[in-house]
Amino acid sequence: MLKAPRTRGLISGLLLVLLALWGGLIPFVGPYFDFGFGSSDAWVYTSDRLVLCILPAIAVGVGGLILLASSNRPIALIGSWLAILGGLWFVVGTTIAALWDGSLGSALGGQTRQIAEQLSFFQGLGAIIIFLAAVALGRFLVVGVREVRQAESRRAATERAGPADAHAGEGSTAAPEWERQAGGRHGSRRTSDPADPSTRDAPHSRW
Repeated sequence: MLKAPRTRGLISGLLLVLLALWGGLIPFVGPYFDFGFGSSDAWVYTSDRLVLCILPAIAVGVGGLILLASSNRPIALIGSWLAILGGLWFVVGTTIAALWDGSLGSALGGQTRQIAEQLSFFQGLGAIIIFLAAVALGRFLVVGVREVRQAESRRAATERAGPADAHAGEGSTAAPEWERQAGGRHGSRRTSDPADPSTRDAPHSRW
């Protein structure tokens, strides 16, 4: 199974976890700094905060943790998609929530602060999350396709080399190595032939 390089998802996963903590906690701690929506009291829980802030933050946080911990590419891809969906809900959640009269209330402070609150709580936060998760997803997909192509190339080269090696031995008139070695050893010993003068024993000296 193809493995996903963990170093490719470490930075994106860590940033996603930090952004998830921000998105899930800022509605509760923001009022300490007059930064938030609706009530100026901290740690106020509502069902709208659960749907619009806590649940997407959980999805992003789990996706970031998967990217940090997993070395398996398919599981890392699931983590990336989970973070993308959480970031997408941060972007469109407040618009869809208006259909069932769901809202966190009016933004606190002046116009500039309200813009900062809207972006840092929802649209801007979700856009950054989608970007980071998409970058991690793209890296895993590119590496996966590259490794598959390399594996196919190696397999094709092996298949081409296999029949060539098999045909190399067919039709060859060369004697096997063991026959050549045996023939060399036997050829080094000259057979005595009575008809061959060169193989006759020399006469013994009478000295």
